[in-house]
Amino acid sequence: MRTPPASDPARSALMKRVRQARTGAEEAVAAALRRAGLHYRRNAKGLPGAPDFANRRRRWALFVNGCFWHHHKNCRRGTIPKQNNAFWLEKFAANRARDSRKAKALRALGFRVAILWECEALDPPRLKARVARLAGLWGRGQLDEKR
Repeated sequence: MRTPPASDPARSALMKRVRQARTGAEEAVAAALRRAGLHYRRNAKGLPGAPDFANRRRRWALFVNGCFWHHHKNCRRGTIPKQNNAFWLEKFAANRARDSRKAKALRALGFRVAILWECEALDPPRLKARVARLAGLWGRGQLDEKR
């Protein structure tokens, strides 16, 4: 996949400001995990895909996916840009394939893996319910949750 040349300096500047770590969604999830009593490391570099949150001893990993970048289906944030449509479709497909490989590699190591979407993380009641459910699953040692 070849990145198209930047045609609009304003768009290029906007894209450079997009954060990759410590996003608002990640910060909200971190707070919810702390409230639920789940201990974690952020961006565990030694694990496949460097999950956003992970606990090696309890063998769980959590990815907080941005709805746009990981193309969350049926979500208003998971849009496809009209300009350069073919590039974006290819990019989203590659991102989703990479996400799948990362989760599969973690599961092969015995980790329970969950994906939390940005839209869930930014909705406090949904986030609280989802983290409580994950804490219950991970606390009982059940297998990973698919979503």
